[in-house]
Amino acid sequence: MLVLFNKPYGVLSQFTSDGGKWRTLADYIDIPDVYAAGRLDADSEGLLLLTDNGNLQAAIAGDRSTVTKTYWVQVEGVATDDQAKQLARGVMLNDGPTGPATCRVAQDLSEPWPRVPPIRVRKLVPDSWIEVTISEGRNRQVRRMTAAVGLPTLRLIRVAIGPWHIDGIAQGSYQRVSDTDAFNALRNRAAFA
Repeated sequence: MLVLFNKPYGVLSQFTSDGGKWRTLADYIDIPDVYAAGRLDADSEGLLLLTDNGNLQAAIAGDRSTVTKTYWVQVEGVATDDQAKQLARGVMLNDGPTGPATCRVAQDLSEPWPRVPPIRVRKLVPDSWIEVTISEGRNRQVRRMTAAVGLPTLRLIRVAIGPWHIDGIAQGSYQRVSDTDAFNALRNRAAFA
């Protein structure tokens, strides 16, 4: 089984507490024996996939997986097409260069839902949204990428992983997909890639 969860801000991608300030998946998901296929930091929001199938987990988030992840990123400053092109080509991070990405300034994008707590707003510094799709999964990669081109991330929402999207899933809610449908979705996406 595959579980599509729209993770709120402030929730760890695990079922056990770290003893800190964050909530866990156990506060939202009551399905036994499912585990996150990949991670999403506590201070990030959006789509998190969970599964009880090791083969499906490896196909989605294993070392050789090329499943893409799409993010809506609210950044400090006005993002330009040149900065989007830099991100698309790849940028140098402290752990090496990133691979090519798909990136666009998302002038048609507005806040999908209010974040709790809200982001900090600076009256004299505008913000903007970009959409970034990557196939890598390094620690805090998108945040580090936007910072590398002079656009600190204020808010990060993962909206898609491969063929799955958060459309229609309220924050803090989830949907189930059968293993058969999940593997078929991956195969169909690969056939058109």
